[in-house]
Amino acid sequence: MSTKDFVEKDYYKVLGVPKDATEAEIKKAYRKLAREYHPDANKGDAKAEDRFKEISEANDILGDPKRRKEYDEARSLFGNGGFRPGPGGPGGTGSFNFDLGDLFGGAQGGGGSAGAGGAGGFGGGLGDVFGGLFGRGGATRAQPRRGQDIESEVTLSFTEAVEGATVPLRMSSQAPCKACSGTGDRDGTPRVCPTCVGTGQVSRGGGGGFSLTDPCVECRGRGLIAQNPCETCKGSGRARSARTMQVRIPAGVSDNQRIRLRGKGAPGETGGPAGDLYVVVHVDAHPVFGRKGDNLTVTVPVTLPEAALGGEIKVPTLGGPPVTLKLPPGTPNGRTMRARGKGAVRKDGTHGDLLVTVEVTVPQELSDTARDALESYREATVGEDPRAELFKAAKGA
Repeated sequence: MSTKDFVEKDYYKVLGVPKDATEAEIKKAYRKLAREYHPDANKGDAKAEDRFKEISEANDILGDPKRRKEYDEARSLFGNGGFRPGPGGPGGTGSFNFDLGDLFGGAQGGGGSAGAGGAGGFGGGLGDVFGGLFGRGGATRAQPRRGQDIESEVTLSFTEAVEGATVPLRMSSQAPCKACSGTGDRDGTPRVCPTCVGTGQVSRGGGGGFSLTDPCVECRGRGLIAQNPCETCKGSGRARSARTMQVRIPAGVSDNQRIRLRGKGAPGETGGPAGDLYVVVHVDAHPVFGRKGDNLTVTVPVTLPEAALGGEIKVPTLGGPPVTLKLPPGTPNGRTMRARGKGAVRKDGTHGDLLVTVEVTVPQELSDTARDALESYREATVGEDPRAELFKAAKGA
């Protein structure tokens, strides 16, 4: 990332959030935009891919509280095109010239009145700000670059989500070109770029007497130029790479949960670390079981005699033998009982519970014997009105 990018790019605008946005708002905006412009959802669309890179870059800065603070502080100094001290500033002239490369390189003292005196009030702090923000100690040295983050999606069955599963994920990202081993040169012997002398960056005059540092156009920021450009990557040293990974999804994941796998994203450049892989999990519904957090749910039908007289009933469990629950006499319809330890796996390895809801069933057809028995029951309960309290309460209201 160049100094020009740092001064001019508004990452809040990239994500479409205000400058006082909370971490949750930034995360929500990033996820929405990442899904919309993800390369897998816009195959062959170069503009969508560039937009996705820009969104990821903005999230890398604003999604990290420390880097966001450094970014805000630096923007407050240079967001208007350059630093212009007043009449009381260095030399008393109202403005002065010095190269930002000195500050970014961490120069302290010994640089003359323009470099040392002008930066003396900051005590090398600007170098700390920019170095911490962009992960490099100086703008004049080519540094390892972290690989891009990748986001993918996977759909699991209900049982796989509860018990965990290893699934294959096919991903596509930029990686060092295999044909030229990432050199960009067919023979593997690129030459040093004469424009930037191998740094990958060039300086130019900026507003307010500053010298701004940009990626070298000649070598595209690589510091090297292919003498015999590789036919596969056209001399860039980077090529689209597709790979299949076996990813372990932990037990107990929920629908739409986002999992971060460190170092499983796109490979870095010039020895930089790989990015991260974010996997959004979708879970299919189960025909019998439901879920509430770490607990599983199931609705079990019972007969009228079982509900009235009580008894023992067998209840199915997910992937295990059935359990027996004791039904108390007079159990009402909709009552929920608990089978402990028969739910989903928690993060600590323990299990939630199985919540069993009783549903009293009414027979659609009756045998003569059953009908006679119910008639006898009705005669035995003449005078009992289960709706009496309902009407009493309604009248009182």
